[in-house]
Amino acid sequence: MGSTALGGGAPARVGLAPKVGSSSVRVRASVASSPQKQHSPNTSGVKSGEEVRIAVLGASGYTGAEIVRLLANHPQFRIKVMTADRKAGEQFGSVFPHLITQDLPNLVAVKDADFSNVDAVFCCLPHGTTQEIIKGLPQELKIVDLSADFRLRDIDEYAEWYGHSHRAPELQQEAVYGLTEVLRDEIRNARLVANPGCYPTSVQLPLVPLIKAKLIKVSNIIIDAKSGVSGAGRGAKEANLYTEIAEGIHAYGIKGHRHVPEIEQGLSEAAESKVTISFTPNLICMKRGMQSTMFVEMAPGVTANDLYQHLKSTYEGEEFVKLLNGSSIPHTRHVVGSNYCFMNVFEDRIPGRAIIISVIDNLVKGASGSESCAAPIVEEISTGSSDNSDFVGLLQGRDLLISHAQ
Repeated sequence: MGSTALGGGAPARVGLAPKVGSSSVRVRASVASSPQKQHSPNTSGVKSGEEVRIAVLGASGYTGAEIVRLLANHPQFRIKVMTADRKAGEQFGSVFPHLITQDLPNLVAVKDADFSNVDAVFCCLPHGTTQEIIKGLPQELKIVDLSADFRLRDIDEYAEWYGHSHRAPELQQEAVYGLTEVLRDEIRNARLVANPGCYPTSVQLPLVPLIKAKLIKVSNIIIDAKSGVSGAGRGAKEANLYTEIAEGIHAYGIKGHRHVPEIEQGLSEAAESKVTISFTPNLICMKRGMQSTMFVEMAPGVTANDLYQHLKSTYEGEEFVKLLNGSSIPHTRHVVGSNYCFMNVFEDRIPGRAIIISVIDNLVKGASGSESCAAPIVEEISTGSSDNSDFVGLLQGRDLLISHAQ
């Protein structure tokens, strides 16, 4: 049987974002995928003129810069505090020149940060450093942690995979995993949200609905995933130098990548039984973008078209998850700089099996764009509204442009 995809049509157009409603959102020269729907800031759940005050911890990293870009362009968010210990005292525009025109506070060390005038915190610090810092933050703050420090619910499993004991187990009990499309209602009532990892986002978005519907078997799931170099962070590492990675592809973490327990946690909850996967990550010589190729065995009587139709109906109301049509193959270049996840389902040449390809931008949908998981909890600061669909879209960058200058 030949390899065919389900569903004609082309991926979303990449171009300049239009004006929003009667007023234009303030943007700086860049490109992004154009969304299907446009929303005025006045249609969001936030009251007109009301300001949500934000602190960004670890703002000098790639993830921090993406969050700053999204929030600084939002009409009702105001960044009040930005920390970066190594860059303390510097202007943010000197660290990331593509954001030099934004009105932002200077960077300060975490120990010098003043949270008295802040409503919510986005923590973009390295893994293993956030538990004690978050534990010391004022209790009234809403928090989104973009490290891996609160993603694993089992603190013993965390210790096994991260090499040290959990330093804030009492906080782990209240942390909510922030995969927005799957757990939006739970996120709404959370004070602390654990932002998903990039690989887990690209894998769980297609597989969780299929497992819940019992359309695929949970045994023998094989995942081949590839990421741009920005996924390794901004820190200087010899293995990530251009001369080390250029003109090649590099497998790593073959038996022990730390995203494996996070993926298995989500898939196991969907299956209501233990799920074990085969997962191989690869580093590609490109700045950003991620592709996960998943090989699955279908349940008896299930076809690849059944998988496609179920995913299509599951995400029909979700702005940022799109099933491509026909034989269209998702490519990372179609989602770079956007908050979209593009996916498609293909028949495998092996009877009874299917291949699912999912692509995201590892820095946006795989990290800072998924800060939309904070939309429900941040929204409560301003309104207490239970309808956050428009608010989520604005926070995710629906009306924003992104710079490739970094």
